[in-house]
Amino acid sequence: MILHNTQSFNFTNDTSTQKLNLKLPFVEHFEELKQRSIHLMLFFILCSSLAFFDLNPIVEFLEMPAKNIKFFQPAPGDYFLETIKIAVYIGLIGSIIPSLSQFLLFIIPGLTPQEQKWVLPLILGSTFLFFISLIFSYICLVPAALNFFLLYNQNIIEPLWSFSQYCDFILIIFYTTGIAFQIPILQVFLGVRGIISVTQMIELWRYVILVAFIVSAVLTPSTDPITQIFLSGAILGLYLLGVSILKFLKYE
Repeated sequence: MILHNTQSFNFTNDTSTQKLNLKLPFVEHFEELKQRSIHLMLFFILCSSLAFFDLNPIVEFLEMPAKNIKFFQPAPGDYFLETIKIAVYIGLIGSIIPSLSQFLLFIIPGLTPQEQKWVLPLILGSTFLFFISLIFSYICLVPAALNFFLLYNQNIIEPLWSFSQYCDFILIIFYTTGIAFQIPILQVFLGVRGIISVTQMIELWRYVILVAFIVSAVLTPSTDPITQIFLSGAILGLYLLGVSILKFLKYE
């Protein structure tokens, strides 16, 4: 009877130890995730604070596409609130690369060698395409949309715009275009996983053209056709880029 109790006690103790051992890695991962999140939050606050206290060059940079336009603020604190919003956006953009590096350092140890081979190029490619989308938006989409609206009401209405609404307009263009520019990353992921082949992607070209125009109409905050044509053309080009990458990697 004593031996039976001892064995029961040992069995229970071993089970508790096993449960404890199973829980320890999760606790360690959670603690690591918390530390990395705190570091990223501090970096985001630092970037946003630096941008806020030296915001005039950024505001002038954002105003450059709208030449000869006078801005006004409908309320006393409107410009102040908008500068805070701009600083937050700048902090988010500035935190992209540190966030991705922390994300990679967190997940890579738990990935297989095959997964590790793809995760870094995909994340770096996604970051590169996002910053390219910002340049494309600033150089092509924003001026095209603004020029369309200026020419449309030329000699009829004096262009006097709200600075807050203008910033919201171009910031939405920046981030929606950044989402659209992730198409090649999605294609490579689907192709590598064998979900869809390059041949199938090419066969769907008619539907891709239709979807490109629909997506551009949804993503662009303006309703002008010029911006939608530019963005739909970029989407088609990105789709062909994804197909070309898969063919180069020989994922037929």
